[in-house]
Amino acid sequence: MPNNLKTSLWDSRSSTTGPLPASTKPSAEGVSPPPTDTVSDKQKTPPAGLLPGETVVQEGKASILFPSANEVFYNPVQEFNRDLTCAVITEFARDVLAQRGVKVLVPGEKERVVVSLSEETNEADAQTEEKNEAEEPPVTAPVGEKCEHGLRVLEGLAASGLRSVRFALEVPGLQSVTANDFSTKAAALIARNAQYNGVSHLLRASCRDASMLMYEMRGKKERYDVIDLDPYGSPASFLDAAVQAVSDGGLLCITCTDMAVMAGNSGETCYSKYGSVSIKAKYCHEMALRIILHSLDQRAGVYQRYIRPLLSVSVDFYIRVFVRVFTGQATVKNSASKQALVYNCVGCGSFHLQKMGRRTSNGKHMKYSAATGPPVGPECEHCGQRHQMGGPIWAEPICDLAFVQKVLSAVSGNPSRFGTSKRIEGMLSMVTEELEDVPLYYTVDSLSSTIHCNTPPLLQFRSALLHAGYRVSLSHACKNAIKTDAPPAAIWDIMRCWVNMIHLQQKKKEILELFFFFSQPPTLHRQACFTVREDANPQSRKRHLTRFQENPQAFWGPKARARAGGGSSTDLQDKRKKCQNKRKNQITDSSQLKNFPCKRFRQVSSPTSKKPKRKLCALLCLDQSRFITHKMLTEGETNI
Repeated sequence: MPNNLKTSLWDSRSSTTGPLPASTKPSAEGVSPPPTDTVSDKQKTPPAGLLPGETVVQEGKASILFPSANEVFYNPVQEFNRDLTCAVITEFARDVLAQRGVKVLVPGEKERVVVSLSEETNEADAQTEEKNEAEEPPVTAPVGEKCEHGLRVLEGLAASGLRSVRFALEVPGLQSVTANDFSTKAAALIARNAQYNGVSHLLRASCRDASMLMYEMRGKKERYDVIDLDPYGSPASFLDAAVQAVSDGGLLCITCTDMAVMAGNSGETCYSKYGSVSIKAKYCHEMALRIILHSLDQRAGVYQRYIRPLLSVSVDFYIRVFVRVFTGQATVKNSASKQALVYNCVGCGSFHLQKMGRRTSNGKHMKYSAATGPPVGPECEHCGQRHQMGGPIWAEPICDLAFVQKVLSAVSGNPSRFGTSKRIEGMLSMVTEELEDVPLYYTVDSLSSTIHCNTPPLLQFRSALLHAGYRVSLSHACKNAIKTDAPPAAIWDIMRCWVNMIHLQQKKKEILELFFFFSQPPTLHRQACFTVREDANPQSRKRHLTRFQENPQAFWGPKARARAGGGSSTDLQDKRKKCQNKRKNQITDSSQLKNFPCKRFRQVSSPTSKKPKRKLCALLCLDQSRFITHKMLTEGETNI
């Protein structure tokens, strides 16, 4: 079955979700509260023009029609995804159309104030803008109107068309929006939704294979400015066509929901899809972001193109990346030096990166050569264990902080525009605080678990790194993450100082002495200082922003695939209830147990001994909740 078929109307993709009615709108914290009414209660007065059995799901400014209430799939988790996408495309359109002499207009948004570190630059820019405005008024592009010099947008896997309708209603400066799906029923519904929302002049429904549609638009004059791919599962099969069909400097918006593969459960599958081996580690979510960026850059390099990440986030059960694609043969040569292998210690979790390529400047020319390595020995210098090798991954910054700051300023300055504005503000604030040149991270609880000691408070541990002269930040991908440029040796030295400071009990000390970590004293030039510093607490934490929201509802996460017969919302829950405690239920009837000879033990005999020895063999192996019963037989008893 083609991957495109999975994105039909009947799929339980997030793009078929919509916001709740006014009675259940998201709260101020960007979290959708549990619904208080049933579906039938919400539809007592259906809008005019609906067919019998149809229902309407609202999100943002869009109202989406569905053929039956039993076939409606609504996943409030993905509302954040669509809100963030609208915000990013708006800022992208603002930057691109400004070069074409077009000014975008967003309802509810005040005049933009560009903040710069230089006051002189601000005054010069202000004078230049006043001069330009006096000479010729700029061409404006309001929301919902077709812009002649605007952006051409493609949603390759549109399903119901909710995302595309929101683009047409909420993103300014668009020339056209193409909502494509492989299902004929989905394409027909997209056309109805476009007409129902009054955006038929902007939105066009398409029923094509997504890859073939993008391959046909590879011509320079036919490429799309924005391509959005949000498949059910892996987007790997669409990446090759996407990097060719996007215009020079265009924007790719990619969602990956196959986190089990990208987070290390199936490294071989990850390699077959993305050309990178994923490993199980505490930093698996950020590594997943860097894996998809590596795959995009590798596929783009085949066509003398390269990527520039604007924003990469790990949210809930999926990851989302926004990258710009450029063409340039000279820049593509830098691709090898942007990728790196990861050496991860299976014992203590220390990791090292090995760049795939090396570049050195020789005057005006760049010299490219193979990298030297590896950066580690046969055994870990801290615990003596072996290393796992993963990757290659993208080792450059995964975000453009200047662009992220623009999106953050726009969202915080117009909070009523999106239902999840509070969460977007908290997420992007954390992204701007991260160390952009430091890949991957440690977690404080895993460091403490390795040496079996009490976990140091987060602020104290961050302060110790700052006192030692290193940089440190949090990560949006993990609550207890520590991103730092400190080497693993310095981190473990701080942990040794922490253990010595908290005066562990003697019994605990004896256990700790068995570890290789404590065979040597700390090598820091001075004792680690755990006095809390003011700059150890980031602004997003001080302001109590919505950074890591709790699940507001039961079954908050991915949903089961919807089907034409309806009842898709209960399929996954019924399956969970059926399989719950399946292995814990003891079987009391022996006739239901499997009887087979046990292969774990072999008959033991001693030819030199004259005394009858007991023979260890298996009489019966009872498979009952993974408990195996063996019986000891003497030499005179019958063997099986």
